Amino acid sequence: MLEQLRENLEGVLKSLRGQGKITESNIQDAMREVRRTLLQADVHYGVVKEFISNVTEQALGTRVLKSITPGQQIIKIIHEELTALLGEENIPLDLGGLPPAVIMLVGLQGSGKTTLAAKLAMYLKNNGKRPLLIAADVYRPAAIDQLLTLGKSIDIPVYAQMGIDPLTICRNGMQKARMDNTNVVIVDTAGRLHIDEKMMTELRDLQHILHPREILFVADGMIGQDAVNAAREFNEKLAVTGLVLTKMDGDTRGGAALSIRSVTGKPVKFISSGEKPADLEPFYPNRFADRILGKGDIVSLVEKAQEAVDEKEAEKLEERLRKNEFTLTDFQKQLKMLKKMGPLGAVMDMIPGFNRLKNVQVDENHFIRTEAILNSMTFQEREKPQLIDASRRKRIARGSGTQVSDVNRLLNQFEQMKKMMKKMNKMKFPGKGFNMPRGQF
Repeated sequence: MLEQLRENLEGVLKSLRGQGKITESNIQDAMREVRRTLLQADVHYGVVKEFISNVTEQALGTRVLKSITPGQQIIKIIHEELTALLGEENIPLDLGGLPPAVIMLVGLQGSGKTTLAAKLAMYLKNNGKRPLLIAADVYRPAAIDQLLTLGKSIDIPVYAQMGIDPLTICRNGMQKARMDNTNVVIVDTAGRLHIDEKMMTELRDLQHILHPREILFVADGMIGQDAVNAAREFNEKLAVTGLVLTKMDGDTRGGAALSIRSVTGKPVKFISSGEKPADLEPFYPNRFADRILGKGDIVSLVEKAQEAVDEKEAEKLEERLRKNEFTLTDFQKQLKMLKKMGPLGAVMDMIPGFNRLKNVQVDENHFIRTEAILNSMTFQEREKPQLIDASRRKRIARGSGTQVSDVNRLLNQFEQMKKMMKKMNKMKFPGKGFNMPRGQF
């Protein structure tokens, strides 16, 4: 997420950390580099100008504290201004009033509205709501079928009718929602390749019928300034209440993320960074600023882990580790838990300092191959890897579509891991858990 922007800013911040004192000259030099970096990332020119002005004013007017270096103080100011630019605090969905509360998803075609509708429904379901999806995009081929398929995969009802106009579908869908005691309705509306009056008229008519509590503009994070311009126009016509940034796991420069809230004045409420229904997270400006500056996001990482990990299963795994009984079956379960946390690259982004590790690349394909090899083994083989002789290795490789060398590598790595765990178990630490002494990292 935001790899190019983060890497470029990291270079600027590295030079700042070495500054012995704050001067107008080194502030101007640093801000010139920050300005160039932000513009390269496709951040709106007006947003960049105001941001640089605010940081410069704060940096020149600040009193240097003895506890931190001047360079660190400027970095602190940049972090604070980034957080302010992104919206200061998380703004949750407004689902008050008489149920069902309606959420309209609007945006251009291809922004990911239909996929987001399912992700949002699953998020709300996991938070105790009873959502209904309404398929109101009757123009894009297979849009209704896509939403029906997504709804079925997450066990959430979808209201859809073929050959009927969107307004009638939404009226009927609302009646269905009231009859079924649904408390949240998510409406997937039609988009176009560009903004036109016909689309806006239909959306305003839907707004009049549905009286939505939320109108969320769905922005494709990969298209940069085009998403910002579209958000501005949608907001002028519909009074958008919030923004959602999708496809944030792509090779994006990140300009939309920094510009869109400032230009529209509307809060970013969610970001989406994957294709799975669970790949959606509430937007916290301070955490996002941490990621941009390469500081990680340990709070979000812990939250994702809590959602993905079954506590009872985790306790069993811990006990097996302590007894040195960890098997390939346990390893397979751990991989499945990790997959639930979302795209591996997005998860690694949340680990502080990970982006600064040299020659460490996140390879999603490696995990796919590992999972395929494990799935190709019998339960007996996973429980007792010593049974896997040369002929079994060939069979496992054929079954998983990999090479025998891949199977050998996995088995060798597993044995090394078991030896390391055995050594750790022999170490005596006070208390139930091992507390890392402060100041080590």
